[in-house]
Amino acid sequence: MSFDLLNLAPIGSVFALAFAAHLAVKVLKQDEGTEEMKSVAEAVRIGARAYLKRQYSGVAIFFGVMFVVLLFLATRNYLSYFVPFAFLTGGFFSGLSGYIGMSIATRASARTTNAARSSLNSALGVAFSSGAVMGLVVVGLGLLDLSVWYYLLNWYYSCHAIPAGMDKLGIITSTMLCFGMGASSQALFARVGGGIFTKAADVGADLVGKIEAGIPEDDPRNPAVIADNVGDNVGDVAGMGADLYESYVGSIVATMALGVAAFGALGMSLQSITIPMVMAAVGVVASVIGTFFVKTEEKAQQGALLAALRRGVYSSSIIVAIASFFVVKLSLGMQYIGIYYSVLAGLLAGVAIGYFTEFFTSSKYGPTRKIADASLTGPATVIISGISVGMLSTVLPVIVVSMAIMASYYLSGGASNPNMGLYGVGISAVGMLSTLGITLATDAYGPVADNAGGNAQMTNQPKEVRERTDALDALGNTTAATGKGFAIGSAALTALALIAAYRDQIVILGGKMDLSLMNPQVLIGLFIGGMLPFAFCALTMSAVGRAAGAVVVEVRRQFKEIAGLMQGKAKADYARCVSIVTKAAQKEMILPSLLAITAPILMGILCGINSVAGMLTGATVTGFVLAVMMANSGGAWDNAKKYIEEGHHGGKGSLAHKAVVVGDTVGDPFKDTSGPSLNILIKLMSMVSIVFASFIIHNTLLK
Repeated sequence: MSFDLLNLAPIGSVFALAFAAHLAVKVLKQDEGTEEMKSVAEAVRIGARAYLKRQYSGVAIFFGVMFVVLLFLATRNYLSYFVPFAFLTGGFFSGLSGYIGMSIATRASARTTNAARSSLNSALGVAFSSGAVMGLVVVGLGLLDLSVWYYLLNWYYSCHAIPAGMDKLGIITSTMLCFGMGASSQALFARVGGGIFTKAADVGADLVGKIEAGIPEDDPRNPAVIADNVGDNVGDVAGMGADLYESYVGSIVATMALGVAAFGALGMSLQSITIPMVMAAVGVVASVIGTFFVKTEEKAQQGALLAALRRGVYSSSIIVAIASFFVVKLSLGMQYIGIYYSVLAGLLAGVAIGYFTEFFTSSKYGPTRKIADASLTGPATVIISGISVGMLSTVLPVIVVSMAIMASYYLSGGASNPNMGLYGVGISAVGMLSTLGITLATDAYGPVADNAGGNAQMTNQPKEVRERTDALDALGNTTAATGKGFAIGSAALTALALIAAYRDQIVILGGKMDLSLMNPQVLIGLFIGGMLPFAFCALTMSAVGRAAGAVVVEVRRQFKEIAGLMQGKAKADYARCVSIVTKAAQKEMILPSLLAITAPILMGILCGINSVAGMLTGATVTGFVLAVMMANSGGAWDNAKKYIEEGHHGGKGSLAHKAVVVGDTVGDPFKDTSGPSLNILIKLMSMVSIVFASFIIHNTLLK
């Protein structure tokens, strides 16, 4: 009896979760340090858990309402009865992956600080292992969710009659697309809410602490310091985990749906959906192997630290590149080997985007150093220089993604079969995300290193400890910027695949599409879609501004009213600042999140199905470019600040330092709130369009 390659997906899921558990146990076995270090870490843990409890309680209400809405639509035959439950599981696993990642991160920070007391390599090992837990949990739960739904639906439709004119695998993949909407919804709430929390606390702490009071970063006298450290975990760990979870499963299910459209007439639907699932399983093994290559020497400079992380990522990519050849050959045969070259296009695009992002955000290179030079003439020139760097940084990623689309489309046979070309584009996105287990590890370790540095500062550790954590933190800024570029690059490819899936869904439902640029519905959609990312960013940026303003007022009040606080003789009321940003984040995340969910439905009802396709296209184009610009501007501002803090242009406390802190403060919501949320926005709108396609067709005002 031959082995079914699809079985590798659940096996890969179990392997990823088992290795994540192994790494978690390894991290927790490390000594957490002194009682003072444990106390600081516990305060951060309590704040992070309190925030997530409150956020998940609010999000649960939204999911309950949406479940009822979807169930109602199912009773009217707009949807399958499986869709409401798929929606719930997508949201649940997305939230769970973020929660698990945050839990291990908050337990690893003090252990990283303590490890830094002995060596840099020990600190890197603890921080990176905690990040790897996040990466492997995301891919493990993603594959688990995909596998359970595939086998459940395959069993059900093997035992029950299939509607006339429908294909079994077509129904299965169409339903599986719907749990992507649940994952995207949860991810958007997590990213926006966590981003507002973390940047409101960070901006508030910096404006009063660094600029007004002139005290160091992470100084225990600053009332917002614990909120700032909590924010690193709820935004950059829990939010990021939920974000990458939905990117991962979204790329796979979109590609599966396109595979059925491309290969259904050839009787090879099963083979086409096997490839993305098995590639994900191969990526798990490759990521685990890659983790063993991440190590460095004591006294290593940032270049050596970055090389250590790159060894892990590159080795994983090479393994996937080799293994994917055999996956395609065994599934489709050598006549479709062009699909394999699409995988390579995605892998190479991911590496290229990471390199170009590093160039524009690392202090080793000219763009970030020019921002630091601009600080000599004040904050205004820092802002101008940072925005220009961000704008210029969009050129190469856009070219790379365009080349990846072109290559994957034509190499997979798009010239003779457009559906096969679109399948190739989807496969390239899967290829880019196949090594997510280790790519996310290099990103998620950054907040752990940042918290470790804060712990070292607040507990007055020796100078060399802070130097080691600062080295890891500075690298974390670069890897975080690289991770954001990687996420938005994959989002552009996935969004294109989802738009194609939306078109296929409309055709299956009997709708007729005219996507000519001469069609006014399409033009209207393009303009409105192009506007939506800007409106979304305006809402999230202003939310950070309002919440940060409340933190500023509170920090000033405590400095003024708590006697002895500035002298270090009294303790700040940390809980008050945590409470302020928690309430603000919960309130402010609602409107931006609802915009993404309601816009496609309203557009479809008011302007028709063609306008929805135009809107999705416009939002993808502007959302991709805007996200790259904001992420890279923010990363460059942050690293320009750290470059000056290393001693350049007068070092800490100089006028240049104060000027670049202003740039970093502006860049915080750029890179950690608005920018990274855009990749979820463009995919969530596509998911909503697919799920509500039948409802839109039957209720549009333009027949």
